[in-house]
Amino acid sequence: MVFLDFETPLEKLYEQLEKLQQVSEEGDIDMSGAIKELENKIKNSRKEIYSNLSGWQKVQLSRHPERPYTLYYINQICRKFVELHGDRYFKDDKAIVGGLGNIDGQTVVILGHQKGVNTKMRQYRNFGMANPEGYRKALRLMKMAERFNFPVVCLIDTPGAYPGIEAEERGQAEAIARNLFEMAQLTVPIVCVVIGEGASGGAIGIGLGDKVFMLENTWYSVIAPESCSSILWRSWDYKEQAAEALKLTADHMFDFGIIDEIIKEPLGGAHSAPEEMAKILKRHIKKTISELLEMGPEERIEARINKYANIGVYDVVAEEEKVEETE
Repeated sequence: MVFLDFETPLEKLYEQLEKLQQVSEEGDIDMSGAIKELENKIKNSRKEIYSNLSGWQKVQLSRHPERPYTLYYINQICRKFVELHGDRYFKDDKAIVGGLGNIDGQTVVILGHQKGVNTKMRQYRNFGMANPEGYRKALRLMKMAERFNFPVVCLIDTPGAYPGIEAEERGQAEAIARNLFEMAQLTVPIVCVVIGEGASGGAIGIGLGDKVFMLENTWYSVIAPESCSSILWRSWDYKEQAAEALKLTADHMFDFGIIDEIIKEPLGGAHSAPEEMAKILKRHIKKTISELLEMGPEERIEARINKYANIGVYDVVAEEEKVEETE
Protein backbone atom coordinates (compact mmCIF):
# COMPACT_ATOMS: atom_id res chain seq x y z
CA MET A 1 0.00 0.00 0.00
CA VAL A 2 1.38 3.39 -1.06
CA PHE A 3 0.70 6.40 1.17
CA LEU A 4 0.91 10.03 0.05
CA ASP A 5 2.52 12.67 2.26
CA PHE A 6 -0.80 13.94 3.64
CA GLU A 7 -1.77 10.37 4.55
CA THR A 8 1.02 10.00 7.17
CA PRO A 9 -1.46 9.60 10.08
CA LEU A 10 -3.13 6.75 8.18
CA GLU A 11 0.20 5.09 7.48
CA LYS A 12 1.05 5.01 11.19
CA LEU A 13 -2.35 3.52 12.05
CA TYR A 14 -1.94 0.82 9.40
CA GLU A 15 1.49 -0.03 10.83
CA GLN A 16 -0.11 -0.49 14.27
CA LEU A 17 -2.87 -2.63 12.74
CA GLU A 18 -0.33 -4.84 11.01
CA LYS A 19 1.57 -5.37 14.27
CA LEU A 20 -1.64 -6.29 16.11
CA GLN A 21 -2.60 -8.80 13.43
CA GLN A 22 0.89 -10.27 13.53
CA VAL A 23 0.79 -10.65 17.32
CA SER A 24 -2.68 -12.22 17.07
CA GLU A 25 -1.52 -14.78 14.50
CA GLU A 26 1.88 -15.65 15.98
CA GLY A 27 0.86 -15.64 19.65
CA ASP A 28 -2.53 -17.26 19.12
CA ILE A 29 -4.08 -14.40 21.13
CA ASP A 30 -7.56 -13.01 20.57
CA MET A 31 -6.95 -9.41 19.57
CA SER A 32 -10.24 -8.98 17.68
CA GLY A 33 -11.49 -6.21 19.98
CA ALA A 34 -8.34 -4.11 19.63
CA ILE A 35 -8.18 -4.77 15.88
CA LYS A 36 -11.79 -3.68 15.37
CA GLU A 37 -11.22 -0.55 17.43
CA LEU A 38 -8.16 0.33 15.36
CA GLU A 39 -10.04 -0.32 12.09
CA ASN A 40 -12.75 2.12 13.20
CA LYS A 41 -10.06 4.64 14.07
CA ILE A 42 -8.58 4.22 10.57
CA LYS A 43 -12.02 4.74 9.00
CA ASN A 44 -12.65 7.92 10.98
CA SER A 45 -9.16 9.24 10.28
CA ARG A 46 -9.62 8.62 6.55
CA LYS A 47 -12.96 10.47 6.61
CA GLU A 48 -11.35 13.43 8.33
CA ILE A 49 -8.41 13.58 5.90
CA TYR A 50 -10.50 13.22 2.76
CA SER A 51 -13.23 15.64 3.81
CA ASN A 52 -11.09 18.71 3.18
CA LEU A 53 -8.51 18.03 0.46
CA SER A 54 -6.65 20.90 -1.17
CA GLY A 55 -6.21 21.27 -4.92
CA TRP A 56 -2.65 20.00 -4.76
CA GLN A 57 -3.67 16.97 -2.69
CA LYS A 58 -6.27 16.05 -5.31
CA VAL A 59 -3.58 16.36 -7.98
CA GLN A 60 -1.46 13.92 -5.96
CA LEU A 61 -4.39 11.51 -5.67
CA SER A 62 -5.03 11.66 -9.43
CA ARG A 63 -1.43 10.47 -9.93
CA HIS A 64 -1.50 7.74 -7.27
CA PRO A 65 0.52 4.78 -8.64
CA GLU A 66 -2.21 2.32 -7.60
CA ARG A 67 -5.03 4.32 -9.21
CA PRO A 68 -6.99 2.40 -11.89
CA TYR A 69 -6.17 3.29 -15.49
CA THR A 70 -8.18 3.10 -18.71
CA LEU A 71 -7.57 -0.57 -19.51
CA TYR A 72 -8.63 -1.60 -16.00
CA TYR A 73 -11.94 0.22 -16.37
CA ILE A 74 -12.47 -1.15 -19.88
CA ASN A 75 -11.94 -4.73 -18.70
CA GLN A 76 -14.24 -4.20 -15.71
CA ILE A 77 -16.99 -2.35 -17.58
CA CYS A 78 -17.11 -4.30 -20.85
CA ARG A 79 -18.26 -7.89 -21.16
CA LYS A 80 -16.02 -8.12 -24.21
CA PHE A 81 -13.42 -5.76 -25.62
CA VAL A 82 -11.60 -5.93 -28.96
CA GLU A 83 -8.70 -3.50 -29.16
CA LEU A 84 -8.05 -1.83 -32.51
CA HIS A 85 -4.67 -0.42 -33.47
CA GLY A 86 -3.08 2.21 -35.68
CA ASP A 87 -4.06 5.51 -37.27
CA ARG A 88 -3.57 4.24 -40.86
CA TYR A 89 -1.10 7.07 -41.48
CA PHE A 90 2.01 6.52 -39.36
CA LYS A 91 1.87 3.90 -36.58
CA ASP A 92 0.07 2.68 -33.48
CA ASP A 93 0.40 5.01 -30.48
CA LYS A 94 0.48 2.96 -27.26
CA ALA A 95 -0.44 6.00 -25.12
CA ILE A 96 -4.03 5.83 -26.38
CA VAL A 97 -5.93 2.55 -26.41
CA GLY A 98 -9.32 1.96 -27.96
CA GLY A 99 -11.62 -0.47 -29.64
CA LEU A 100 -15.05 -2.06 -29.60
CA GLY A 101 -16.63 -2.88 -26.26
CA ASN A 102 -19.89 -4.44 -25.11
CA ILE A 103 -21.51 -2.85 -22.06
CA ASP A 104 -24.40 -5.10 -21.03
CA GLY A 105 -25.52 -5.62 -24.62
CA GLN A 106 -24.77 -2.08 -25.87
CA THR A 107 -21.86 -1.95 -28.33
CA VAL A 108 -19.68 1.14 -27.88
CA VAL A 109 -16.38 2.45 -29.12
CA ILE A 110 -14.40 3.03 -25.94
CA LEU A 111 -10.97 4.69 -25.87
CA GLY A 112 -8.66 6.59 -23.55
CA HIS A 113 -5.17 7.38 -22.34
CA GLN A 114 -3.17 4.53 -20.80
CA LYS A 115 -0.21 5.34 -18.53
CA GLY A 116 1.13 1.91 -17.62
CA VAL A 117 1.12 0.04 -14.31
CA ASN A 118 4.89 -0.27 -13.77
CA THR A 119 8.10 1.39 -14.93
CA LYS A 120 8.51 -0.76 -18.03
CA MET A 121 4.88 -0.30 -19.09
CA ARG A 122 4.99 3.44 -18.39
CA GLN A 123 7.88 3.77 -20.82
CA TYR A 124 6.02 1.58 -23.32
CA ARG A 125 2.91 3.79 -22.97
CA ASN A 126 4.98 7.00 -22.97
CA PHE A 127 3.45 7.87 -19.56
CA GLY A 128 0.06 8.45 -21.22
CA MET A 129 1.39 11.29 -23.39
CA ALA A 130 0.02 10.77 -26.88
CA ASN A 131 1.68 11.66 -30.17
CA PRO A 132 -0.35 12.94 -33.16
CA GLU A 133 -0.92 9.37 -34.32
CA GLY A 134 -2.66 8.66 -31.00
CA TYR A 135 -5.23 11.38 -31.63
CA ARG A 136 -5.60 10.30 -35.26
CA LYS A 137 -6.20 6.73 -34.10
CA ALA A 138 -8.84 8.02 -31.69
CA LEU A 139 -10.50 9.97 -34.51
CA ARG A 140 -10.44 6.93 -36.80
CA LEU A 141 -12.24 4.91 -34.13
CA MET A 142 -14.78 7.68 -33.55
CA LYS A 143 -15.55 7.95 -37.28
CA MET A 144 -15.98 4.17 -37.36
CA ALA A 145 -18.42 4.49 -34.44
CA GLU A 146 -20.35 7.06 -36.44
CA ARG A 147 -20.49 4.74 -39.45
CA PHE A 148 -22.04 1.91 -37.42
CA ASN A 149 -24.03 4.15 -35.03
CA PHE A 150 -22.13 3.16 -31.87
CA PRO A 151 -21.87 5.57 -28.89
CA VAL A 152 -18.36 6.79 -28.03
CA VAL A 153 -16.86 6.69 -24.52
CA CYS A 154 -13.61 8.59 -23.86
CA LEU A 155 -11.58 8.10 -20.66
CA ILE A 156 -9.14 10.95 -20.01
CA ASP A 157 -5.96 10.53 -17.97
CA THR A 158 -2.86 12.31 -19.27
CA PRO A 159 -0.19 14.76 -18.06
CA GLY A 160 -0.44 16.32 -21.54
CA ALA A 161 0.17 15.62 -25.20
CA TYR A 162 3.76 14.56 -25.94
CA PRO A 163 5.81 17.78 -26.43
CA GLY A 164 8.73 16.27 -28.37
CA ILE A 165 10.10 17.67 -31.62
CA GLU A 166 8.96 14.62 -33.59
CA ALA A 167 5.39 15.12 -32.36
CA GLU A 168 5.43 18.72 -33.53
CA GLU A 169 6.92 17.68 -36.87
CA ARG A 170 4.02 15.27 -37.42
CA GLY A 171 1.40 17.90 -36.56
CA GLN A 172 0.49 17.60 -32.89
CA ALA A 173 -1.59 20.79 -32.79
CA GLU A 174 -3.36 19.98 -36.05
CA ALA A 175 -4.27 16.48 -34.86
CA ILE A 176 -5.84 17.80 -31.65
CA ALA A 177 -7.64 20.63 -33.47
CA ARG A 178 -8.99 18.18 -36.06
CA ASN A 179 -10.38 15.98 -33.28
CA LEU A 180 -12.20 18.95 -31.74
CA PHE A 181 -13.65 19.92 -35.12
CA GLU A 182 -14.85 16.39 -35.87
CA MET A 183 -16.11 15.59 -32.36
CA ALA A 184 -18.23 18.75 -32.33
CA GLN A 185 -20.29 17.38 -35.21
CA LEU A 186 -20.13 13.61 -34.63
CA THR A 187 -23.65 12.20 -35.04
CA VAL A 188 -23.37 9.58 -32.27
CA PRO A 189 -23.43 10.17 -28.47
CA ILE A 190 -20.07 11.05 -26.88
CA VAL A 191 -19.46 10.54 -23.14
CA CYS A 192 -16.17 11.81 -21.70
CA VAL A 193 -14.85 11.05 -18.21
CA VAL A 194 -11.71 12.45 -16.58
CA ILE A 195 -10.48 9.45 -14.57
CA GLY A 196 -7.12 10.90 -13.50
CA GLU A 197 -5.16 13.82 -14.88
CA GLY A 198 -6.71 16.11 -17.45
CA ALA A 199 -3.91 18.32 -18.67
CA SER A 200 -3.97 20.76 -21.56
CA GLY A 201 -4.62 19.84 -25.20
CA GLY A 202 -3.63 16.27 -24.41
CA ALA A 203 -6.89 15.93 -22.49
CA ILE A 204 -9.18 18.03 -24.66
CA GLY A 205 -8.03 16.10 -27.75
CA ILE A 206 -10.51 13.37 -26.77
CA GLY A 207 -12.52 15.47 -24.33
CA LEU A 208 -15.28 17.16 -26.32
CA GLY A 209 -18.56 15.39 -25.64
CA ASP A 210 -22.30 15.61 -25.06
CA LYS A 211 -21.65 14.88 -21.39
CA VAL A 212 -18.35 15.41 -19.60
CA PHE A 213 -17.81 13.96 -16.13
CA MET A 214 -14.92 14.03 -13.67
CA LEU A 215 -14.16 11.57 -10.90
CA GLU A 216 -14.07 13.28 -7.52
CA ASN A 217 -10.28 13.32 -7.02
CA THR A 218 -9.17 14.39 -10.49
CA TRP A 219 -8.12 17.65 -12.11
CA TYR A 220 -8.64 19.40 -15.44
CA SER A 221 -6.57 22.40 -16.50
CA VAL A 222 -4.69 24.09 -19.31
CA ILE A 223 -1.41 23.44 -17.47
CA ALA A 224 -0.06 21.26 -14.65
CA PRO A 225 0.67 22.99 -11.29
CA GLU A 226 4.42 22.29 -11.54
CA SER A 227 4.65 23.83 -15.02
CA CYS A 228 2.60 26.82 -13.92
CA SER A 229 4.87 27.28 -10.92
CA SER A 230 8.01 27.08 -13.06
CA ILE A 231 6.67 29.76 -15.44
CA LEU A 232 5.41 32.21 -12.81
CA TRP A 233 7.97 31.67 -10.03
CA ARG A 234 10.85 30.07 -11.97
CA SER A 235 10.64 27.15 -9.55
CA TRP A 236 8.52 24.06 -8.83
CA ASP A 237 8.45 25.01 -5.14
CA TYR A 238 5.19 26.94 -5.55
CA LYS A 239 3.19 24.11 -7.12
CA GLU A 240 0.72 24.06 -4.21
CA GLN A 241 -0.08 27.75 -4.64
CA ALA A 242 -0.33 27.21 -8.40
CA ALA A 243 -2.81 24.37 -7.91
CA GLU A 244 -5.06 26.61 -5.81
CA ALA A 245 -4.79 29.54 -8.23
CA LEU A 246 -5.57 27.38 -11.28
CA LYS A 247 -8.87 26.20 -9.73
CA LEU A 248 -8.49 22.84 -11.41
CA THR A 249 -10.50 20.47 -9.22
CA ALA A 250 -13.77 18.77 -10.17
CA ASP A 251 -15.68 21.16 -7.88
CA HIS A 252 -14.26 24.17 -9.70
CA MET A 253 -14.95 22.69 -13.13
CA PHE A 254 -18.56 22.00 -12.17
CA ASP A 255 -19.02 25.54 -10.81
CA PHE A 256 -17.59 26.95 -14.06
CA GLY A 257 -20.01 24.85 -16.13
CA ILE A 258 -17.20 23.01 -17.91
CA ILE A 259 -18.32 19.57 -16.74
CA ASP A 260 -21.82 18.18 -16.25
CA GLU A 261 -21.37 16.09 -13.12
CA ILE A 262 -18.88 14.92 -10.49
CA ILE A 263 -18.71 11.16 -9.98
CA LYS A 264 -18.07 10.34 -6.32
CA GLU A 265 -15.17 8.03 -5.51
CA PRO A 266 -15.06 5.44 -2.69
CA LEU A 267 -13.68 6.82 0.57
CA GLY A 268 -9.90 6.94 0.23
CA GLY A 269 -9.92 7.42 -3.54
CA ALA A 270 -10.53 5.19 -6.56
CA HIS A 271 -7.39 3.16 -5.81
CA SER A 272 -8.74 2.10 -2.41
CA ALA A 273 -11.69 0.22 -3.99
CA PRO A 274 -11.09 -0.08 -7.75
CA GLU A 275 -13.84 -2.66 -8.36
CA GLU A 276 -16.41 -0.48 -6.63
CA MET A 277 -15.20 2.54 -8.61
CA ALA A 278 -15.59 0.62 -11.87
CA LYS A 279 -19.18 -0.31 -10.97
CA ILE A 280 -20.02 3.31 -10.16
CA LEU A 281 -18.47 4.48 -13.43
CA LYS A 282 -20.32 1.81 -15.41
CA ARG A 283 -23.66 2.89 -13.97
CA HIS A 284 -23.02 6.52 -14.97
CA ILE A 285 -21.92 5.60 -18.49
CA LYS A 286 -24.91 3.29 -19.09
CA LYS A 287 -27.41 5.84 -17.77
CA THR A 288 -25.92 8.67 -19.81
CA ILE A 289 -25.76 6.70 -23.06
CA SER A 290 -29.39 5.66 -22.59
CA GLU A 291 -30.44 9.29 -22.14
CA LEU A 292 -28.44 10.51 -25.14
CA LEU A 293 -29.80 7.79 -27.43
CA GLU A 294 -33.29 9.19 -26.87
CA MET A 295 -32.23 12.34 -28.70
CA GLY A 296 -31.90 12.60 -32.47
CA PRO A 297 -28.45 13.23 -34.06
CA GLU A 298 -29.24 16.84 -35.04
CA GLU A 299 -30.65 17.58 -31.59
CA ARG A 300 -27.53 16.14 -29.93
CA ILE A 301 -25.16 18.13 -32.15
CA GLU A 302 -27.03 21.38 -31.54
CA ALA A 303 -27.06 20.79 -27.77
CA ARG A 304 -23.35 19.89 -27.85
CA ILE A 305 -22.38 23.06 -29.72
CA ASN A 306 -24.55 25.23 -27.47
CA LYS A 307 -23.00 23.60 -24.40
CA TYR A 308 -19.51 24.73 -25.40
CA ALA A 309 -20.66 28.09 -26.74
CA ASN A 310 -22.12 28.93 -23.33
CA ILE A 311 -18.99 28.11 -21.32
CA GLY A 312 -17.40 31.20 -19.83
CA VAL A 313 -18.56 34.53 -18.36
CA TYR A 314 -18.50 37.91 -20.03
CA ASP A 315 -19.96 41.41 -19.62
CA VAL A 316 -21.43 43.59 -22.34
CA VAL A 317 -20.28 47.21 -21.98
CA ALA A 318 -22.85 49.81 -23.00
CA GLU A 319 -21.89 52.38 -25.63
CA GLU A 320 -22.18 55.23 -23.11
CA GLU A 321 -19.68 53.54 -20.77
CA LYS A 322 -17.19 53.13 -23.62
CA VAL A 323 -17.37 56.86 -24.41
CA GLU A 324 -16.85 57.80 -20.75
CA GLU A 325 -13.80 55.52 -20.50
CA THR A 326 -12.17 57.05 -23.58
CA GLU A 327 -12.77 60.58 -22.29
